[in-house]
Amino acid sequence: MWGSCRWEALGVSYLPSSSVSGSSVPPLSRPQLAEARRVRAVELFEEGGSNVEIARAVGVCAESVRRWRRVWEEGGASALRRRSSTGRPPKLDDGQVNEVRAALEHGAQAHGFEADLWTLERVGLVVERVTGMSLSRASVWRLLTGRLGWSLQRPERRAVERDESEIARWIAHEWPRIKKGR
Repeated sequence: MWGSCRWEALGVSYLPSSSVSGSSVPPLSRPQLAEARRVRAVELFEEGGSNVEIARAVGVCAESVRRWRRVWEEGGASALRRRSSTGRPPKLDDGQVNEVRAALEHGAQAHGFEADLWTLERVGLVVERVTGMSLSRASVWRLLTGRLGWSLQRPERRAVERDESEIARWIAHEWPRIKKGR
């Protein structure tokens, strides 16, 4: 979706979703959120809602709702349920993922990093310290986005020397003078 994971060069960090901060309930993963949207869409199908209304209600495009409706009509609500993943099982079990979550929530500085920003390499180091398991960058990405429900965050770029009061004064006094041409 975002291409390669070279976000560190851009000053990118990884943070839990803002809706989860301070919550004792673990956030839903992306696949769980997607399934919850489809389940809600089924409820709205049964109530007779239009595709456009349902799309607006669950926050997706109308084409997705058309596709879901077709699948629902052919196979019922169970056809829209999430299927268990096939292939190799994850390296970390649920207990280890919870240990990693707890460690990451302490912040990067608590783990000896200078800035309180998470990068894939930093998270990988913490995972290795906590679980003894070494993960590739791609696996760290899947852990953060899929299993922990974290999202990509970019720090706001602002000049350190920015003076808000001086900016407000300039806009109030200087800009009108310049605009009038005096």
